[in-house]
This record gives sequence, structure tokens and C-alpha cells, in this order.
Amino acid sequence: MTGVRIDLHTHSAVSDGTDSPAELVATAARAGLDVVALTDHDTTAGWDEAAAALPPGLTLVSGAELSCVSSTGTGFGISVHLLAYLFDPESPAIVAEQTRLRAERRARLHAMAGRMAADGLPVDADELLASLPADSPAGRPHLAQALMRAGLVNSVDEAFARFLGNGSGYYVGRADTPVETAIEMIAEAGGVTVLAHPFARSRGRTVTPEVIGSLAGHGLGGLEVDHPDHDATTRETVAGLARELGLLRTGSSDYHGTNKTIGIGAETTDPEQFEALVARARGTALVRG
Repeated sequence: MTGVRIDLHTHSAVSDGTDSPAELVATAARAGLDVVALTDHDTTAGWDEAAAALPPGLTLVSGAELSCVSSTGTGFGISVHLLAYLFDPESPAIVAEQTRLRAERRARLHAMAGRMAADGLPVDADELLASLPADSPAGRPHLAQALMRAGLVNSVDEAFARFLGNGSGYYVGRADTPVETAIEMIAEAGGVTVLAHPFARSRGRTVTPEVIGSLAGHGLGGLEVDHPDHDATTRETVAGLARELGLLRTGSSDYHGTNKTIGIGAETTDPEQFEALVARARGTALVRG
């Protein structure tokens, strides 16, 4: 697979990106990718559309990014994201948990929008939710887009900085899946898990190497090393930890369409690491265009 370009972390409009699944795979092909993973937040709803629209020569990795909670190893509980690949989407445990998470997200979004409306901001909670597909994992980026349409902010980043961040008076928390439970759940469904941007300190507190070692004992498959939120020193640290623990090393753009400035394929995965990931999976097959 020498010369193959592989991006294992992208989002469509089914969650918080701006491209439809069909547009996303077309964008991946135009960018010269050979393999792309669709990893929308807490849903597999975009898999079929992406597969049906797959351009010739492009391979689709069906996946999801799971919202989880973990100990940091320093006395705090934090949100972490777990990339899950090639699992059986019909696994009862996964279906039940994704359904719960989507309901949790919609209730949270409605509560945050309601707080804004009560404060006089031009946001209608019911109208916002009605505009989203029923199986969409509604999230803060959707509220950010509503604020942009209302002319209150010029970008998603500005919306988070002014209105949607954890320290905002409009912020509402959510009950995510314990990361150990998610790892075991995906493994039982034949999938492989990779901890997304594990040391992205610009996002807030991160887990410690000791916590990652514990997660490896629960069956964690890999670490996302090359990510836009990891600088060169961090990448060396994460790669070294992955080698020490016998974990896969991946690279990904975390593409969100126009919601972020990072282009698809900006970060990629080594083909040998990708082959090792596929060899471990037994839940669902790659889709080849």
C-alpha cells in the first residue's frame, strides 16, 4: 500500500460537519485520498449514503466518534472521544447507547437554546431541533450555526468562545458513556477503537499516560498521533506511548467541512498501521468504490 493516502477521522452533516455523506466522499476523492473513514458523532446514519455515493477507487471505512467520559488520572473526570471502526452497527448494546446519546444531545441543545432565548437572543429551540433529522446527534455546532445565521457571530469558533464554551452561562452538561464501557462494547461488536487526539491540551484537560495504559488493558486498539491539535513534540510523545503499549498509531484531519479550517487529508495514517487495524476488525467490511 505504498503511496496510499488514508484519512481516518471525518465528519458529515449527519453530525456536525457541513458536507452530506455523499459530498464528503466526493471531496475525499478530489483531495486524492485512497481511503476515508466516516466517523460522525454517536451515529452510523451516514454510512449507507456514503457507501452508495462512493467514487471509483475510494475505500470507505465505516466508523463513529463516540462521546465518552474518563478519569484524567489526576482526580478529574473529563470528556474524551473514542474513534470506533468497522463494528457491527446492529449490535444491540451499540444501538441502545447511540439512541440514548442522541436523545441526551437533543435535550441538551434544547436546554441551551432555551437559556439563550430567555436571555433575549434570537434563537428558537423548537425550530432549531425541527430543522435537524430525527437521527441526527444534535450538538453545539448546530447551535453555533444558528447563532451565525442570526448574525451574532461570524464563525463557529467565535460562537464557542462567546456563548457555547464550558464556562458559559448557557452551557449544559451531558451524561456520556464511560470510556471503558465503550471500548468493550465496540470490541464485542467486532470493531477497533482508537483514542482521538489524546493529548490535545488546547481543548482542556487530557488523560495521563497511566490512564491510557489502563485503557489499553481494557482493549483500546490505538492512539490518534497525527492530528491538527497535536504539535510536533506531542506527536512524538503519543507515538512513543503507542509503541510502548503495543497500540496502533493513526493520523487524521478531523475534517468538518466549513465548520473548521482543516482540509480533508491534511493528516493521514501510515498504510501499514491501517492494514493492521483492518486485520483486527470483524464487525463490518470495508466498502470499495
